[in-house]
Amino acid sequence: MKTLSLIFLTLFLSKSCSNETQNDIANSVIQYSADTRGFHLKIIVANHKATISQGRGTENPSEEVAISDADWKELVTEFQKVNLDEVPTLKDPTQKRFYDGAAIALLKIRYQDKNYETVAFDHGFPPAAIEKLVNKITALAKQKQEE
Repeated sequence: MKTLSLIFLTLFLSKSCSNETQNDIANSVIQYSADTRGFHLKIIVANHKATISQGRGTENPSEEVAISDADWKELVTEFQKVNLDEVPTLKDPTQKRFYDGAAIALLKIRYQDKNYETVAFDHGFPPAAIEKLVNKITALAKQKQEE
């Protein structure tokens, strides 16, 4: 009986610990920005909404759009795969931004009162560990443009 209760307790504790390690996007604010001389894009994702700014100055105000349940579910899935402690050390796969071949992009995540920020990378060419998350976030801005 002791062995059975020990096994049950071990399984129960290991299951609860694994749930705590998953990132909860509901407690997060994700900001993606890409800039160059003639291009500016800023997307802030929080609470089923995306605030998209596609230009500088008052003539280009930001727009808030609701994120569909399907898109939100994809964002949650991809966010949970990200190891937040590794975000500041991710390596950029290309350096096109050094010769104006791509905009300079950054991903900032505010999670449980702690900030995680990538090093600069090329817009359209994110580090592999965050590629799906970044592509999903930028797809939200593309959807808005097409409307």
